[in-house]
Amino acid sequence: MMTTANIPAMKSMLPDLQLAKPSKQGAALRDYDSVRRAIGFISEQWRTQPTIEAMADAAHLTPDELHHLFRRWAGLTPKDFMQALTLDHAKRLLRDSASVLDAAYDSGLSGPGRLHDLFVTHEAMSPGEWKKGGEGMTLRYGFHPSPFGMAIVIASERGLAGLAFADEGEEMPALADMQRRWPLATYIESFAETAPFAKRIFDSSQWRADQPLRVVLIGTDFEVRVWETLLKIPMGRATTYSDVACKISSPKASRAVGAAVGRNPVSFVVPCHRVIGKSGALTGYHWGITRKRAMLGWESGQAAGLTA
Repeated sequence: MMTTANIPAMKSMLPDLQLAKPSKQGAALRDYDSVRRAIGFISEQWRTQPTIEAMADAAHLTPDELHHLFRRWAGLTPKDFMQALTLDHAKRLLRDSASVLDAAYDSGLSGPGRLHDLFVTHEAMSPGEWKKGGEGMTLRYGFHPSPFGMAIVIASERGLAGLAFADEGEEMPALADMQRRWPLATYIESFAETAPFAKRIFDSSQWRADQPLRVVLIGTDFEVRVWETLLKIPMGRATTYSDVACKISSPKASRAVGAAVGRNPVSFVVPCHRVIGKSGALTGYHWGITRKRAMLGWESGQAAGLTA
């Protein structure tokens, strides 16, 4: 079993892992680092609609560099990306989502199948398996570059079991946070075995209905019901905690829904980042509000590309 005593030794493995593919991995992480700085500036200044020069200065880039970065990273111009982060945009996501979500439920998408844009199929572990804290399970993990910083991919024999994110230098605490969810499982580091999952998740060319991504949901019955509901939120749409509570027939359980959303172990794939406040404001996110903004903006570009 992996314990905190193992973490220093594990941390020494990480530089070797990063050196395995220095150009590709380094470029992806540098992109997100620049994007993160730009998002931090935009999220504070969007009401004044700052110029690209001001955004570029905050990101330590030239205007041309910032323009090309955003086009490469999200398929959007910096101005379009800023629009995707505004309160008005968030409100439009909410307004447009009601009919979409109702249609998804009416189509009978409550079970395994084509649930959302990543073409995910899922299964839930039994309550007994969850209560064992992962005992008897072997979970493989790997660190992989992503559009949102370093991703920690955790896989079981049955499919993707966990996905987390970390800023530079925070990889091991983020992994430890995930391990605490299933403390009795056996953890094995395997970049090779988790790499196909990372590619399948973040490479939109891999989003194919005939090759669905299998996800294993490990939680309480209530949490799994919430996470299954999140799977029905289409890319480019959003919902609220109270709406999720109503969908699972617990209209007074908004706080409990919020807690379950926060405990979602499969970030991004189970899109808890698409749950926002009633006003359209972006609320807290376990992996950081800046990353939540990045995901929504990145998805706006992906959705536009998929429908073009």
